[in-house]
Order: sequence, then C-alpha cells, then structure tokens
Amino acid sequence: MITSDVKLLKRAAIVAGLLLSLAACGGGSNSPEPVPPAAANEVPASATASVAAYSAYAGSMLPDESAAPLGMAKVTAPTSETDEPIEVN
Repeated sequence: MITSDVKLLKRAAIVAGLLLSLAACGGGSNSPEPVPPAAANEVPASATASVAAYSAYAGSMLPDESAAPLGMAKVTAPTSETDEPIEVN
C-alpha cells in the first residue's frame, strides 16, 4: 500500500514539474513589433491610412514659422474615388 502511495506522489510531482516547466516557457509573442513613432519632421504612417486621416492630420497642424519643414519625400497622399470632398479651412 505504501509503494502505491509513493508511486502516486512521484507521478504527481512529475506532472507538477512538467506543468511548471511548460508555464515557465511563456511562449513567444504573436503581436507585431510596435511601430516606432515618426520623427517630428515626418508625416506619421497613420496619417496616410485614408483620405479622412490625412485631412485630419493636415488640419491639425498649426502654422509655425520656427518649426523644421515637414518631410514629404516618402509621403503619397491617399486618394478616393468614392469619398465626398472635404471642406478646407
């Protein structure tokens, strides 16, 4: 009877050890790497996601004579054949 209790205890210890080692692995992350923020003189990628986002970004910029010029070399403004024109202020 004692030997069966010892075997049961050993099995429980092995299972517990396996579960702990499996939990310790943690696995890899499935989330993509975070996108680094755009430099102050570059248009962020989120601004070119849609016509509305691009217009909202451009409309949120305040005129500033002392700021560095905005780099537009890598930017292609989004277009849409179906969106209604947006009022320009």
